[in-house]
Amino acid sequence: MVRSHALVRAIPFSIMTQSPLVSPAADILDDHRRYLFPCAPPYYQQPLVLSEGEGVWVRDSEGREYLDFFAGILTTSLGHCHPEVVEALSAQARTLGHISTCYVNEPQVDTARALSEISPGELSSSFFTNSGTEAVETAVMLACQHTGRSEVIALRLGYSGRSALSTNLTAHGRWRPLPSSIAGIKHALAPYPYRCTFCDGPCSGDCAERYAEDLVQVIETTTSGRPAAFIAETILGVGGFIVPPSGYFERAAEVIRSYGGLFISDEVQTAFGRTGDRWFGIEHWGVEPDIMVMAKGIANGLPVGATITRPEIAESWTAKTISTFGGNPLSMAAARTTLEVMRRLETPRRSALRGAQLRRGLEEMASRHPWIGEVRGMGLMQAAELVEDPSSRTPDPTRAAALLEAAREEGLLLGSGGLRGNVIRLGPSMLIETEEVDEGLRRLQKACERVA
Repeated sequence: MVRSHALVRAIPFSIMTQSPLVSPAADILDDHRRYLFPCAPPYYQQPLVLSEGEGVWVRDSEGREYLDFFAGILTTSLGHCHPEVVEALSAQARTLGHISTCYVNEPQVDTARALSEISPGELSSSFFTNSGTEAVETAVMLACQHTGRSEVIALRLGYSGRSALSTNLTAHGRWRPLPSSIAGIKHALAPYPYRCTFCDGPCSGDCAERYAEDLVQVIETTTSGRPAAFIAETILGVGGFIVPPSGYFERAAEVIRSYGGLFISDEVQTAFGRTGDRWFGIEHWGVEPDIMVMAKGIANGLPVGATITRPEIAESWTAKTISTFGGNPLSMAAARTTLEVMRRLETPRRSALRGAQLRRGLEEMASRHPWIGEVRGMGLMQAAELVEDPSSRTPDPTRAAALLEAAREEGLLLGSGGLRGNVIRLGPSMLIETEEVDEGLRRLQKACERVA
């Protein structure tokens, strides 16, 4: 059999490659506890030590196989160890590894060109960093320089990263290690149809306008009235894959621009076809952002963050700056190849098709298990919010944690999220095949039966 990331494996992963020698899991976990910060704890009561991966399959240090339906938090967009990306990285490593942005390298220019070709509207000038956090930092500093202002509006339940600025933008208490320390950051209500602030139940037709009115109130009552920017994830990731009601982003962009600010679209998790049928999440609402940030799936696991904007906004940054590793030839070679594969294999279309299949399976499970309060998402970015009682919609983080463990026992890796930790998140490789989606749903159903 010829192995391919576009084909389902018909033979066990364990006999496809020879496993390298690894330390016993207990020794690895003991050293992990001894030598790494405890503030980033791994999933599961007994953490999982992964040693190999191919496509949507991974193997742990004990030789057990798992279907990976979380993709390194939606990052291995083409699957683990995609052969074209591996070859591009290897070839680049043999040619030129690091030179810094003091010099020009062709992979960086090629990647910037590729981004401009798929980005909405006139977004065509890019700055490369190493992560989503750095991309957000770049975007916010750029917006402040362009407008000559310093106040920024973010969303409650939003997540922006782990730096001083991005943790202040983040509106999840568990992800904020220090009290607010940066003045001028304010938070508007997050549009959350399942738990709508303005109606009892799913959002009604006028909810988008009411959330936009809240944004107006935040600007007029908690800022000077001269904001630099409004930043929002097009689907709230850590918040639990929350999709805003129709019309929200159209109105939010109108509001921030009416006060002279810029709209920053956070596409760190939603970019490159993940949401189905479009390259970027914001395109589903027909809005062209002033600045857009992305990371995660851009290089199939290599550390790349990107900030893209219109040329006249990019020119506003007149002070000197540098990202030592940003845009390095190795990461750019991986990003360039990842984007080439995405375009050739049409990841937006694939995500729409496989996402619809995944959504049908999840909704069928919800019909069997009333504690699945809502299934939501777009494309291959789907979630199930677990509740104690469907009528009260009380969050059930205990069952969510149990379901995560049960899925692992069934050989399926999922993600968690939500303010209360009661949301199960699914975001597999965008090259996942029909049979692999079916197999994942079968394993998830068995896990649901375990915790029912």
